[in-house]
Amino acid sequence: MAPKVLISDKLSNAAVQIFKDRGIDVDFRPELGKDKDALLAVIDQYDGLAIRSATKATDKIIAAATNLKVIGRAGIGTDNIDKEAASKKGVIVMNTPFGNMITTAEHAIAMMFAVARQIPEASASTHAGKWEKSKFMGVELTGKTLGVIGAGNIGSIVIDRAQGLKMKVVAYDPFLSEERADKIGVEKVELEELLTRADFITLHVPLTDSTRNILSAENIAKTKKGVRIINCARGGLVDEVALAEALKSGHVAGAAFDVFSEEPATENPLFNLPNVVCTPHLGAATTEAQENVALQVAEQMADYLLTGAVSNALNTPSVTAEEAKVMGPWVKLSTHLGNFIGQMTDEPIKAINILYDGEVQDMNLAALTSAVVAGIMKKGNPDVNVVSAPVIAKERGVKISTTTQDQSGAFEGYIKVTVVTEAKERSVAGTVFSDGKPRFIQIKGINVDAEVGENMLYTTNEDVPGIIGTLGSVLGDNGVNIANFTLGRSEARGEAIALLYVDDALSQATLDALAATGRFKQVKPLTFDIA
Repeated sequence: MAPKVLISDKLSNAAVQIFKDRGIDVDFRPELGKDKDALLAVIDQYDGLAIRSATKATDKIIAAATNLKVIGRAGIGTDNIDKEAASKKGVIVMNTPFGNMITTAEHAIAMMFAVARQIPEASASTHAGKWEKSKFMGVELTGKTLGVIGAGNIGSIVIDRAQGLKMKVVAYDPFLSEERADKIGVEKVELEELLTRADFITLHVPLTDSTRNILSAENIAKTKKGVRIINCARGGLVDEVALAEALKSGHVAGAAFDVFSEEPATENPLFNLPNVVCTPHLGAATTEAQENVALQVAEQMADYLLTGAVSNALNTPSVTAEEAKVMGPWVKLSTHLGNFIGQMTDEPIKAINILYDGEVQDMNLAALTSAVVAGIMKKGNPDVNVVSAPVIAKERGVKISTTTQDQSGAFEGYIKVTVVTEAKERSVAGTVFSDGKPRFIQIKGINVDAEVGENMLYTTNEDVPGIIGTLGSVLGDNGVNIANFTLGRSEARGEAIALLYVDDALSQATLDALAATGRFKQVKPLTFDIA
């Protein structure tokens, strides 16, 4: 029987036709996207669900989808999909991460022009029959300095377009290597320098714990007087209240926002301020972008349903059904190894080197490598997946290399990941035990045997008496229960490490208390997705 797909949002007729041409039974019912009860009543009939942003694929919807195999999101954002519930149910979640890059970048450039020349206000004034030519004195873009926060896919396009406008461009991106910066012709700077030099600032980063309010009240105060700020990336990157005050005081000359901390935005501190341009999240709203992502998601879903091929999946690597049976635990290990190094590395990564030893060298190494890279890149980009991660790494100048070797030690197979930065190399190795559980077996060349937990603590110290007691005492005093405790050292009285699996996330107070003992060179909380 042919697979059956439900399209519950507005997709182009061409996307519908792709399913039909591939022999897939398709129901185009865009009205269901806004009617969760009606969607719930019919979802068990379908093998695939194609959506945009209106449909909410909640845990309740997924639980009722007894035949569902794949959810395809036409676009990059998947906040409207419960990915954890989908993963537990065995439902693949796909998106189209590259379909709207140009459109979003162009919107940022358009917003920059609009705020530089006060176009919306001038248009409204002229429509009202006024001729206030002297009121709307703008500024040129030529020769001005544009500060780009985030030089990934969209940021790089903005940089290219701004250079065509004869702007001077500086960029802040912790993951941007010097080689990549040279290639795209941008000056790489730290955030503080960007703030003090830029005439215009545009943001192109995802919303994470490290980027939330990256333009805080403190950072806005550091900007050049008369700066203009553009945000077409994510709401929450800018302290909107602080920006509103800076606009009122005249320190910031203008702002152009397509995204807001709360959406739909019916109220906002930026609304109704002079020289503030606002649009309702239109970054991807062009005919071309909407068509591109619709066609892409239809092709991807059809490929999976008919052949098992997986593309742009957020919750599973691109492997065949046969490979998945053997590789599942090794894919999870690869992701954990990448997550470990990604969380430990703050400086730009120049290279990622992966060693596959023993039995693992005969597996689908492309999928394992993608899982490692995705794990590393996830710290800076939570939307990254096993398909987009290598592309993003390549665009940022990160060199990825793999090596294989026959069994060389006590384990039948293991994976070792090394990242190279300007300052150092950092490595971690792991294996899969017979019970199918991933384990860390080496960190910084020091042998360990550590179970992977959702919440972990990593410390380094000199190998001296009392470290175990200090860890136990401080964690106990802060109500932290230890599930697993692993120690390792390079040599007696040399460098030592500890890796603890704890029951709950570590509070900042607990981390501060450990650091205050003066016994540790490094105290680092780590989190892993072990679902």
